[in-house]
Amino acid sequence: MNAEKTLAIRAIIRKARRYDLLVALLGLLALSIGIFTLAALFIDMAVTGVPRLTADFFLNFPSRRPAEAGILSSWVGSILVMTVTAFVAVPLGIAGAIYLEEYARKNWITDVIEINITNLAGVPSIIYGLLALGLFVYTFKLGQSILTAGLTLALLILPIVITATREALRSIPQHIREAAYACGASQWQVVQHHLVKYATPGILTGVIIGMSRAIGETAPIITIGALTFIAFLPPAPGQMNIETGQAAGLFDWLWSPFTVMPIQIFNWTSRPDPRFHENAAAAAFVLVLMTLSMNAIAIWLRYRLRKNIKW
Repeated sequence: MNAEKTLAIRAIIRKARRYDLLVALLGLLALSIGIFTLAALFIDMAVTGVPRLTADFFLNFPSRRPAEAGILSSWVGSILVMTVTAFVAVPLGIAGAIYLEEYARKNWITDVIEINITNLAGVPSIIYGLLALGLFVYTFKLGQSILTAGLTLALLILPIVITATREALRSIPQHIREAAYACGASQWQVVQHHLVKYATPGILTGVIIGMSRAIGETAPIITIGALTFIAFLPPAPGQMNIETGQAAGLFDWLWSPFTVMPIQIFNWTSRPDPRFHENAAAAAFVLVLMTLSMNAIAIWLRYRLRKNIKW
C-alpha cells in the first residue's frame, strides 16, 4: 500500500510539474510577444525619426515647412508643465498619504476617502480635462495657461502618488515605529526622521510613475485649450516686453499660452505630408527618451537610498 501511495503521489507531482511548465511557457510567450511588439515599434520609430534629430530640430519653432519645423516650443512647454505638476502633486500627495496612513482615524469617513482615491486612479484623463476646464479656466479664471495645465496633470497623478506613498509607508516594519516611540519621539518626529526616510525609494517610484503618465497625456491638455501651433516661448524672468516696455516677473511664465510634446506629435501625424510623419517620429523618440530618463534617474536614486537604509 505504501508503494502504491508513493507512486500515486509521484504521478500527482509529475502532473503538477507539467502544468507549471505549461503556465511558465505561456507566460514567457505572452511576455515575448509584448516585448517584441514594443521593440519593433520603437525600432521603426527610431529608424524613421533619428535622422531628423539635429540641433535645428531642437532649436526651431514649428513651421509649415517640414524641413524647417522643430520642437522648441513643445519641449520647453513640457518641461515647464511638468515642473508645475511636480511642485503641486508631490507635496500634496505625500502629505495626504502620511495623514491617511499615520494620523487619520479608521472610520467610515477615511474609508470613503480611500475608496474615492482608488477610484480616481482609474478615471479617464479626459474627465480631469473637463473638470479643469470648468474649475480652473472658467471658475478661477486662470486661463488656458501653463499653470492650468500643471494643476490639471497634478490632479491626474495625485491618486497615484498617494497610493504609492501609502504602500511605501505600510512596508516599513512596525518595530521601527515602536522603537522610536520607546525612545521618546513624537509622532511627527517618527514620521519625519524614520518613516519618510525609509519610504523614500517607494515614494520616488510612485512619483516617477505618475510623472511618466502625465508627460504623455494629450486629452486633458487639449480640453483646457493648449495650442497646436505656437511660435514663441513663455517670457523668461526679467525679459523685456516690447509692447509694454516692462520686464517680465519671476512667475509671469505661468500665465503664458503653451503647447507640449504629445500635442505637437498629434499635430504632425494628422498632416498628409510624410515628411511631417518623420518629424512626429523624431518628436516621439525624444518623448520616449525623456520618459526613460526620468525612470533611470528614479531607479538610480532608489538604489542609492536603499543602500543607505539599515533596518
